[in-house]
Amino acid sequence: MAVTKPDREPSLLERAAKVYDFGAHARARTGVVPPVLPETPVADTRVVATEPVTAPALDFTDATFLAIPEELRAPVGDEFTDEVYYPEDSGDTARIDRGMLAGNGMIVPGAPVGPLAEEFRLIKRQLLIASARIAESDSPDKARMILVCSARPEDGKTFCAINLALSIAAERDTEVLLVDADVAKPDIVKQLGLIDGPGLLDALGDSRIDVEDMVIHTDVPHLSILPAGTKTAMDTELLASARTKVVIARLLVANPRRIIIIDSPPALAASAASVLAMRVGQVMLVVRADRTPESELRAAVNILDGCEHIQLVLNAVSFVQGGARFGSYYGQESS
Repeated sequence: MAVTKPDREPSLLERAAKVYDFGAHARARTGVVPPVLPETPVADTRVVATEPVTAPALDFTDATFLAIPEELRAPVGDEFTDEVYYPEDSGDTARIDRGMLAGNGMIVPGAPVGPLAEEFRLIKRQLLIASARIAESDSPDKARMILVCSARPEDGKTFCAINLALSIAAERDTEVLLVDADVAKPDIVKQLGLIDGPGLLDALGDSRIDVEDMVIHTDVPHLSILPAGTKTAMDTELLASARTKVVIARLLVANPRRIIIIDSPPALAASAASVLAMRVGQVMLVVRADRTPESELRAAVNILDGCEHIQLVLNAVSFVQGGARFGSYYGQESS
């Protein structure tokens, strides 16, 4: 029987989308047996790599992937009562705006577990497992740091960084420090409904400042925030300076249980991303499926090659109708 040669070679993202068995994974996690998804273009799937990608040799053939569908956003409105997600003020903590989190479709601490929370459980588990392996084979300090980056702006890296931090903060044995290092366009403090103040750049620019004094402790258990701080035209130079190593060491020593998640500038838009990649054990690279071309993905990985372990998150992709992953299990079936 004659075999018709395809019109073109499948792209990197299309190859990635085909290597993961969504049906088998959903059965293992939830007991729900969804229909097996057909081989579809990248526009119908979303994935995140769980095996490290070593740059510059970009062979994703054997990578495995997780999913974060755009439809699986947290419920909004009055579904969560104040008693559920507004804990008592302790006097020295900042209150994160849960209503704002819900309105932005993010995980809401203390709310019933939904599909989005479960997706980030899968992602964090792979990252934490990788951290343990890095700690055994490389640097224990680097193993406690994860850089969240993207090729271009508007790919959803800050959304993923915040949700990842909220998810890891739910762990019993870890503390999370979410650092806003997207110093040109910081957004984490605003998205959490917190009051901005001095932060990372201030501590980098003045050796008399203890960076730990800049950390904002929140009313979400185990979660703290380090704002970007006062803007300066020397942001990349500050991040590349020897002072950065001192500041990071201080943050790690201050809490041995702390995992540091750094929201980075986009790799192709700001040079600081490559500098930050050299400081961390893992990079979680967020790729927007409906807009990031393969050429930009490869360019971003090359820029971030200061870190040996790069994971991919494919963002903003819809599942095939009827192939829901966690929605039906958590009572969010479409009518």
